[in-house]
Amino acid sequence: MDAGPGAAPHPARGRPGAPSSATRAPGAPWARFSAWLECVCVVTFDLELGQALELVYPSDSRLTDKEVGPALWERTSPGEQALTRFPVFQKSSICYLSFPDSHSGCLGDTQFSFRIRQCGGQRHLWHPDDRHCDSGVPVSLQREPAHYFGYVYFRQVKDSSVKRGYFQKSLVLVSRLPFVRLFQALLSLIAPEYFDKLVPCLEAVCSEIDQWPDPMPGQTLNLPVMGVVLQVHIPSRADKPESSPPKQCGHENLLPAPVVLSSVHELDLFRCFQPVLAHVQMLWELMLLGEPLVVLAPSPAVSSEMVLALTSCLQPLKFCCDYRPYFTVHDSEFKEFTTRTQAPPNVVLGVTNPFFIKTLQHWPHILRIGEPRMSGEDLPKQVKLKKPSRLKTLDTKPGLYTAYTAHLHRDKALLRRLLKGLQRERPSDLLSALLRRHLLELTQSFIIPLVRPGEGGHGGAGAEAQAYPPPPTGALHGKPHAPAEEHHALEGVPHRTEKWGHMEGLKVLLSGKGHPRICPRRAPGLTWPLSQTPPQIRPFRQDDFLRSLEHSGPQLTCMLKGDWLGLYRRFFKSPHFDGWYRQRHKEMAQKLEALHLEAICEANIEIWMKDKSEVEVVDLVLKLRERLVRAQGHQLPVKEATLKRARLYIEMVVRSLPTDLQVVLCSP
Repeated sequence: MDAGPGAAPHPARGRPGAPSSATRAPGAPWARFSAWLECVCVVTFDLELGQALELVYPSDSRLTDKEVGPALWERTSPGEQALTRFPVFQKSSICYLSFPDSHSGCLGDTQFSFRIRQCGGQRHLWHPDDRHCDSGVPVSLQREPAHYFGYVYFRQVKDSSVKRGYFQKSLVLVSRLPFVRLFQALLSLIAPEYFDKLVPCLEAVCSEIDQWPDPMPGQTLNLPVMGVVLQVHIPSRADKPESSPPKQCGHENLLPAPVVLSSVHELDLFRCFQPVLAHVQMLWELMLLGEPLVVLAPSPAVSSEMVLALTSCLQPLKFCCDYRPYFTVHDSEFKEFTTRTQAPPNVVLGVTNPFFIKTLQHWPHILRIGEPRMSGEDLPKQVKLKKPSRLKTLDTKPGLYTAYTAHLHRDKALLRRLLKGLQRERPSDLLSALLRRHLLELTQSFIIPLVRPGEGGHGGAGAEAQAYPPPPTGALHGKPHAPAEEHHALEGVPHRTEKWGHMEGLKVLLSGKGHPRICPRRAPGLTWPLSQTPPQIRPFRQDDFLRSLEHSGPQLTCMLKGDWLGLYRRFFKSPHFDGWYRQRHKEMAQKLEALHLEAICEANIEIWMKDKSEVEVVDLVLKLRERLVRAQGHQLPVKEATLKRARLYIEMVVRSLPTDLQVVLCSP
């Protein structure tokens, strides 16, 4: 199915390692397909080559001839080989990660997932539609410009017609979307059919996916494939945490009735955490602090689900560290992760080869788990906490090997509720919802003091806006609890008082209305002209924040006791605080810029222009245009009505200038 070496591929679609195009034309080849998947791969076992990439579909998923890199032999059809220009790093990684290693002994059908780093090419969002989709989903579900996810359906069955005696093949979906539940459901439909009917089936499936609508946040979509309709809801920041899945919609005329997925990304947490329920809170702390952790499991399915469950513990926070649901000794980053010349990286590794016990013995936390087992009406057998010194090379028993001491006390009430649910034979989905709710409330209790140190006030919607009330200003610099009028995060904007809120201050600053001391140019006591940039956010002050915890800390919303102060101190040194703060700062800055644009559009520009020089007026036009471009690119949360007014204002201001300047400003 692959094109020959000299074939001209379709325009690049942001595929692995390839430069990305700026737009996705509606009629472009595989335009809608690329909104969901990068490509579909088939990996087989070749007696001469080992794992080999048998097929890539669509066929334009290869790199262009301009890509410089080592070549790798590729089996394009039975009995034929061709030299292609896939980088060895990208292609060999997919091959090795698509097969369980020899220690797993997986017979039958197995599903698991992996995550790989992009090699070469540009690392940014390549389509405006994709950027718009990302701006509306929770930050934990946004596309990753530097990584791909691989969703694998592996089959190994006895076959006397094969020299090795076994049929071994994997069907792999490569995507940037972390929709593990959706793609697992999709694979369970198409993989068995593909193994029976091969290429024609795959072509038909890809053509159907190319007809799917884009994954727009907040929408419930019907996705037809192979005579089945998958109904899914794409999460949105506006969704309430732990809300019930959306009701079926638009299925009255669908025959057969759609298969409704309750979530596109959420795993069965209770099943994943069965052996570690007694240590969920400690594992949550390790994830929050970005600690290096190795998960040694009996199979890729168990390792990948455990790693994905661990990284989901922090939702709605984004997991900012690296993680690999399934990792092998053949990975190009093996040396980087196993070196002893420097501290272990902030990575969560899922492995199945016991060799890693010896290779990663210097890592501070190793979780060894066995096959999941249920024990009737009692909680599954729990792994024990063990000291790292008790690690052995090959016969290491299940356990959590760590010297870490948890800052918070264990929530025994949670274990009692889970045990009670088991005894009453509650469905696993309900127990998972209980566990997920507990972790969500724990994360909320930890983060709320950072974004809401006091009551009242006004703040921009940040990374956690879908889970927390709008934080007051001052949240980013951690001021102690105080009346709302004393909190402000805007340099040069009036304090919030009984009369004036921050938004009102911005509008008064520009309109010249309301307070008798307000002039068309600036608000009272301010030196912020209309043409200048929006006010800046003050920096976060750790000492001020830590002092505020005594009367506005997590103890107000969480019953757990422990050393919260020590946990915050360690959190401030972790990658997750840096990632959270950068995201929060970025979104607050965008909100301020949007409010600034809105205030300008509601101001009396004609009054402001009376005493302004041409230089100041031209400067205003250029800055308005710059913000208009950013807003149109979905980088600013601005309403369409505001954009329309901004365009009218620009036209009005340009018409007021001399003809020669109008020509310059209106030129393309």
